[in-house]
Amino acid sequence: MKYTCEIVIDKPRDEVIKLFDNPDNMKFWQKGFINFEHVSGEPGKPGAESLIRYKMGKREVEMIETITYRNLPEEFHANYIVKGVTNIQKNYFSEAHGKTKWRSEAEFKFKGFMKIMSFFTGKGPFKKQTMIFMEDFKSFAEGKPQYGN
Repeated sequence: MKYTCEIVIDKPRDEVIKLFDNPDNMKFWQKGFINFEHVSGEPGKPGAESLIRYKMGKREVEMIETITYRNLPEEFHANYIVKGVTNIQKNYFSEAHGKTKWRSEAEFKFKGFMKIMSFFTGKGPFKKQTMIFMEDFKSFAEGKPQYGN
């Protein structure tokens, strides 16, 4: 399953990237975020792996982030793996007139039970969640954080 989401942030790209590239800021724009723990590789570089934990309802979800490409301020790509799901994220940042356009290309690959579930749910809920993260990041970057205050 593939889809693309875009959002315009009313801040220059350099400011946006400075916020986006700092894992300490995740608590301000990712609902349910618990922590980010570097696991291996050089932090922030391709090949680096990190464990990210979230609270979703009553359960805790862990995923592994692997950075696959980094050419900031233009691009940041990473894979996110959680049981039965691989999310391949390609993020592109461009600037025009002091604003930043963030385009996120997502590809989800499913295994086992999650493959069956994705057939019934379609991409709607996944795209909606991506847009929520992007809108929450926009609010944070523009000085109106949603979480972690």
